[in-house]
Parts: sequence; C-alpha cells; structure tokens
Amino acid sequence: MKPYRSMLFVPGHKATWVEKAIAAGPDAVILDLEDSVPAALKSDARQVVRDTIHRLRDETARVDVWVRPNSLESGLFGADVESVVTAGLCGVLLPKIFSSADVVRIDAVVSHLEQREGIMPGSIGLLVSFETAAAIACCEQIAAVSPRVASVLGVTGPAADVGREIGFEFTPEGLETLYLRSRIVLAARAAGLLHPICGVWQHIADLSGLRYFAEDNRRLGYRGMVLIHPSHVAVANDVFTPSAETVQYYRRLIDVFRAAEANGSAAVEFEGQLIDLAHVKTAESIIDLAEAIRSPAVDRQTEAQ
Repeated sequence: MKPYRSMLFVPGHKATWVEKAIAAGPDAVILDLEDSVPAALKSDARQVVRDTIHRLRDETARVDVWVRPNSLESGLFGADVESVVTAGLCGVLLPKIFSSADVVRIDAVVSHLEQREGIMPGSIGLLVSFETAAAIACCEQIAAVSPRVASVLGVTGPAADVGREIGFEFTPEGLETLYLRSRIVLAARAAGLLHPICGVWQHIADLSGLRYFAEDNRRLGYRGMVLIHPSHVAVANDVFTPSAETVQYYRRLIDVFRAAEANGSAAVEFEGQLIDLAHVKTAESIIDLAEAIRSPAVDRQTEAQ
C-alpha cells in the first residue's frame, strides 16, 4: 500500500459530505457503512456508497477511496461488500476481525466480486483494523495471511472498541497501549507492510492533543492515521510528512558516506556521529518515503490550504 498520512472517515449515507472531506486534503477517504450509519439507513447507504465511488471515479478525484463495511459478525458484511466492490474502489477496511481465518474468507469473497465486476484480480486491498483482543493476540498471523492485506490499523485511541475489549484506560502518554501498538507495528513490518496506520483521535477541537497522539505513534513506527474530522487532516499530513530539513540532513549524510566510501572507508564521522552503511539505508528509506508522498498527495494538501 502506498503511504497514507491521512485517511478520513465519511458517513456512507451522507452523499454530499465527501466533497468537504476531499477539500480538506486527505490522502484517502473511507466511506463508512459501519458505526456512523444508523441501522435503519444501512441498506440505502450501500447504494449511496456505490454511487459515490462511481462519481469520484468519473470525476477523477485525486483521492483514494476505501470503504468500511459492517463486521462479519454483524450479518451485514456480505451485502455491504457485494454492493461496494466496484471499479474505483481501492480497498476495504475490515472492522472487528478475530482471526486469520476471517481474513481468508473475506479474501475469497473479494476475489469472487473482482471477477464478477471485471476488476483486475488482487487489486482491491484489505486494511485490517485490530479492534479485538483475539485479533491482537494473533496479529502476526493476520498481517501475513494474504497478499491482499495492504496494511494494518492499530486502533488504540480514546474510547475505542479495543479499549473496551481489553479494559485499559486511555492516557495521552500512551503507556497503557505501548505494548499493543508496538506489537502491531512489529507484525506489520515482519509481514513486509511498511506503512501501518494508527487511530483514532476523537476530541474534535483538541488539535494539540491530536498532534501529540500522532507524533507519539509516528515515533513508534506508524506512518499515518485514520481521522474523523476534516480539521484533523492538516495536522496528520504535517506530522507524517518528513520535513524538508530532515530530508536535507539525510541527503547530506548519504553524500558524506559515498565520498568516504570512494576513498576506501566504510565508516565516517558525520555531524558528530559515526555512520556506516546501515545509516545510509535508513536515510534512503526516509527520502523514499518523502518522495512517495510528495505528489500528488502534497499537491492536494497545498490546494486545500
């Protein structure tokens, strides 16, 4: 999966809200059929979401479109994905997964729907949301179970489902979720998933708290987050974009090392520290990340501002 700094939820039954969401400059929108849609409107919301996907595709909107269906256990999942797997959909965010077997079953369903819709096999990604204790307990197997799994979502924000499942009390410092968040990041990286996603910050007006939460997760290894309000997009995009100063620093590091290497040295002092090839590989990964999100994602954010 490409790096998403910001994935913004939009209630699936609110057809006109997606334009405001896109105007905020997220890298992706998630059309929601689960928690934000009242039970009485879920059936109608499926058609609204399908129509929205087609409309954004036809308008060549510069934003990736994902959908969160209802969970497998809800009994609504099948009808949801049958409606929304269509040309223009990038992937499906899977809520309340319990095991790798759940993902295998969903993979098979999506494969069938891709064939029915004439979509390239394997092109619809899965983003696994770790919201249950059972799923986190086997997150390594889930992350690696299918090539269709594009990334994972560590949902450890305030008042989230996983907090109720496990029983922790959220604090801004995050020590109560450090193990959970770390394990999910490790599972993602071990499975070759380089851009794990965090979330969710629910205090709409507390942008300083949002920034602290995002920065804490970035330091841990997360590369973006899911969001519930357009005002949060600019903060997430800023936090998860390597700064120009950081990129310049790593470019200087590479230049110094290559010069030393050309002179027969495998290690050299750089701005007070000893560096070697491992540092160069780290520098290259940060530069690659910056270049991957520079266009068109940064262009969208610039337009939004």
